[in-house]
Amino acid sequence: MENHPLALPVGTTLDRFIKLKQDDFDFATGELSQLLRDIALAGKIVNREISRSGLMNIEGAFGSQNVQGEEQQKLDVIANIRFKRALKYGGEVCAIVSEEDEGIIDLNNPNSKYIVAIDPLDGSSNIDVNVSIGTIFSIYHRISEPGGEVTMEDVLQPGINQVAAGYLLYGSSNMLVYTTGKGATGFTYEPSLGEYFLSHQKITAPEGGNIYSINEGSYLSFEKPMVQFVEWCKEQKLTARYIGSLVADFHRNMLKGGIYIYPKTEKSPNGKLRLLYECNALAFIMEQAGGKASDGHQRIMEIKPTELHQRVPFYVGSKALVEKAESFERDKAVDLA
Repeated sequence: MENHPLALPVGTTLDRFIKLKQDDFDFATGELSQLLRDIALAGKIVNREISRSGLMNIEGAFGSQNVQGEEQQKLDVIANIRFKRALKYGGEVCAIVSEEDEGIIDLNNPNSKYIVAIDPLDGSSNIDVNVSIGTIFSIYHRISEPGGEVTMEDVLQPGINQVAAGYLLYGSSNMLVYTTGKGATGFTYEPSLGEYFLSHQKITAPEGGNIYSINEGSYLSFEKPMVQFVEWCKEQKLTARYIGSLVADFHRNMLKGGIYIYPKTEKSPNGKLRLLYECNALAFIMEQAGGKASDGHQRIMEIKPTELHQRVPFYVGSKALVEKAESFERDKAVDLA
């Protein structure tokens, strides 16, 4: 059959890939595989809602603030509901930590052994202007024995304890990227078939890059090392690219080479991004792609969280660029060459 540029893709579906990889794990019993399928299903539903949001009056503000003190968008609330329902009825998750909820969400699945930390819809400020947004998730084994009440110890785990992590990107195409600790893999959604197909196998981030992503509108409130690093980027003729959706900026830099930074500022002295459900997941994926993630001084995944919505500075991307940024924090030069 002659190839045609509009021919439908034929290849490995997400379900088939998960089944093949399940066989790589000794004693695999299928719960994690089902959990990843539940997240993918919720992602399809949220993608559908986003794609028709302008036609269904679900754009704009919801009229309340979340626990972060941020104005909730209607789609924030919808995405949060969709993922909570999918994970509750999927049956593999006992509790969720969400950006949109103050406390631990008990799903009344006491015998389930997984905890999910999630940002249901990252990039809320871009929803109404049709710019890429996303979902970020982390998956952990609970520490306490199944059957009992979920404890704070079950939830406040460092990123090195993640069983899996990933993100969905709702952009020019809908993508799911995830890792279980054996490399990062990407899938692209084919809407006419209703399936995610393998499109990015063994994603590898370039060692260096020519992109830096930072909100330079906050430049005057950066600490001195970050001011110096931004100046260094300009001197090296790096290209500034900042979308304002963490997932979108992260995805571009992982594929093309670059660094994303949300540093300390006067307004956010501890950083702005949340450790549990934003930074840990993306750090895990980036490390699996050969990149690096830190708070400027310490590996992100080794930070022991002390609260559900803990914020940290976030440096993530190509290894050489992250190490260069860290060198400014340590006030000593590192030659990228």
